[in-house]
Amino acid sequence: MTNPPDERGAELRELFFETSQELLQALNEESLKLEKTPGDEEIVRSIRRTVHTLKGDSAACGLRELSELAHQFEDALSLESAAAHGALAEIALAAADVFAEMLAAYHGGRPMPATESLRQKINKLTAAPAAKKARRTKKTVEPAPRSDKNKDWTDAERRALAQAQAAGLGLFDIVVKIDPLCTMPIAARQLIQNAIKEIGQVLVVRPDAKSAAASRQVEFIFASLQTKEQIAAKCHIPTITGDVNVTLIQAASPAKASASVSAQSAPVKEAAFLTTASDNRDSRAQASANPIPAQPEPAEVPASAAEPGLPQVSMENILRVEAGRIDNVLNLVGELIIGKSMLQQALSEFGRRYPKEPLRGKFADAMAFQARVLNDLQRSVMKIRMVPVDQLFRRFPRIVRDVARQCGREVDLELSGQETDLDKGILDAIAEPLTHLVRNAVSHGIEPTEQRRSQGKPPRGKIRLNAYHQGNQVVVEISDDGRGIEAQKIRSKAIDLGMLTSEEAARLSEAETLDLIFRPGFSTAEQVTEVSGRGVGMDVVQSVIQRLKATIHVETRVGQGTTFRLKLPLTLAIIKALMFWVEQRLYAIPLNAVSQIARTVESEVHQVDNYEVLQLRNQVLPLLRLGRPPAADADRKALKLFILVITVGEKKYGLAVDALEGEEELVIKALDDQTFSTDLVNGASILGDGKVVLILNLPAVVEHVAQTRPEAAGLSSCGILLNHADRARLALSAAGGRA
Repeated sequence: MTNPPDERGAELRELFFETSQELLQALNEESLKLEKTPGDEEIVRSIRRTVHTLKGDSAACGLRELSELAHQFEDALSLESAAAHGALAEIALAAADVFAEMLAAYHGGRPMPATESLRQKINKLTAAPAAKKARRTKKTVEPAPRSDKNKDWTDAERRALAQAQAAGLGLFDIVVKIDPLCTMPIAARQLIQNAIKEIGQVLVVRPDAKSAAASRQVEFIFASLQTKEQIAAKCHIPTITGDVNVTLIQAASPAKASASVSAQSAPVKEAAFLTTASDNRDSRAQASANPIPAQPEPAEVPASAAEPGLPQVSMENILRVEAGRIDNVLNLVGELIIGKSMLQQALSEFGRRYPKEPLRGKFADAMAFQARVLNDLQRSVMKIRMVPVDQLFRRFPRIVRDVARQCGREVDLELSGQETDLDKGILDAIAEPLTHLVRNAVSHGIEPTEQRRSQGKPPRGKIRLNAYHQGNQVVVEISDDGRGIEAQKIRSKAIDLGMLTSEEAARLSEAETLDLIFRPGFSTAEQVTEVSGRGVGMDVVQSVIQRLKATIHVETRVGQGTTFRLKLPLTLAIIKALMFWVEQRLYAIPLNAVSQIARTVESEVHQVDNYEVLQLRNQVLPLLRLGRPPAADADRKALKLFILVITVGEKKYGLAVDALEGEEELVIKALDDQTFSTDLVNGASILGDGKVVLILNLPAVVEHVAQTRPEAAGLSSCGILLNHADRARLALSAAGGRA
């Protein structure tokens, strides 16, 4: 049963919106290469192939405005004078921006952006005096194989046939009848072509897509080492194809083919294995039929690409899966982990009741086996969600180039660690913070060229993006060799903005001073520009980092540069946690945030500037008291405390808790705003015995303690996890004590 045309068209558009981002990224990358090596004809051809693919795919999905604009740009790129045009790279980058805006408008149902400026730039390419269609240098072409179909073959098709012959491939004439009940015959044509591409090379496609015969049958001249029967089987697609007729034009020459593979002969150029020019010209006519988007034209296709014995990744082994489906599987794995905890609880209770029962050993073995398989399943699902950070890093060369031009800087971008894997959700979340940090590095960090020369620095500044694994975290570094950050300038600006008094600023350490740049509204820019000065960028960075349970650290040396170091969790779905009790409620924090667990007594707790601090093993830690303070009596100083030494950012704190519960692997469940209106808790989990444990947001806890410091002498902040009633009673008690 086939899907209705409108449903199939919607699916095709969604697929196109996804793949088009890859095309736009490729267009940006090729344009930046062309900017560095102007006049490179191979890069121009690569840009043209990308634009051609975008044109064909958009036409196939019925996006007429985008297809026509891409077609106009493609025609301009085919001129001999295009490669020599000095502004071609700039035009290609502008085209990438306009194409992106048009795709966003299509996807969001918004009005089309203005394209007149881009059309005028494209017209300048075609208005050059020497503008004429590019012609390939004529080469001696072997005669095409004998066939009654060859009387109207083009030169490109003849060359393709000759090169396939030289590679020792068999040539076949394939005629496929399209099922009369198929509601999308042009889409069927593309599906058949995609299917046979997996076992060979399509040299010629007939008839033209716009002809009446195109809805009834499709004919290919095909090169392959497969047999007629194998090719015919590949062409059979239920509900799409009818009769299939495969005729051998010329038998394969295995000796030639093996010699070609062993010698790794020169790749066959683009004209060899592309569809006919008439097919390409008619791609816009396919819009009404909503066929499958065309595959990108290859820059070079090895002559041996179709040989089954070669070690290569087949498209059959690549599966596109919606991220939401993987999330559903991950949620089910989380439920299994909760089930494992329930079974472990039941087994422990069984062991206590029946200590001599021989079945205990069998149950324990079964549980160990289940736990091992479940751990493997969890790791496998997590790996599916892991993607290389290169997917994010690839967009920054264009960003650096544009911001540098706006600011009048000369900047090089250096990337490393692109192969480092990170959870797809986290990668998407850090895209905006990383963009702010990179833009700030260009606009605030890198000095103007003349200033760098006067300081003895290279005239071109350098920004480095690096990613690497560190334990169970991923570290992303953004560094520059610019002017660095002056702590005194930060303090002065904070005082001017009314964020601090002079006395408070004088007490700040360098690390605390650098943390001020993440305050809302803070900016050291002297004037507001398109790039910086509004004081919103670094605030966004901090809020996203806290939401991800990550940390950010700043290292700077005046005159030498600055490094921002982000430490990110590998995943947000399942964590190892340490659980504890506060005021008869169960809480948890990530285990990797705990550096040590200690016991101490109240006599080791001191008060400094209305902050409680703890002296522990020759270090002084700020104390975070989550529950109510101990009663003021003679035995208070002898009371024992559980202290969790935690790390938030680059600072350590002592977290005072009532009792410890233990370590557990927790599946994080998100909480909606109606359930919890506080930012102190960023998730919850369910234990095997049914208990609900709340997962604390440590950066928010630290910030809350800092903001609620009492003004009156002798008081300290405490009880931040108490409910409103308990907190009110605690306030009344404190007021009575002062009276």
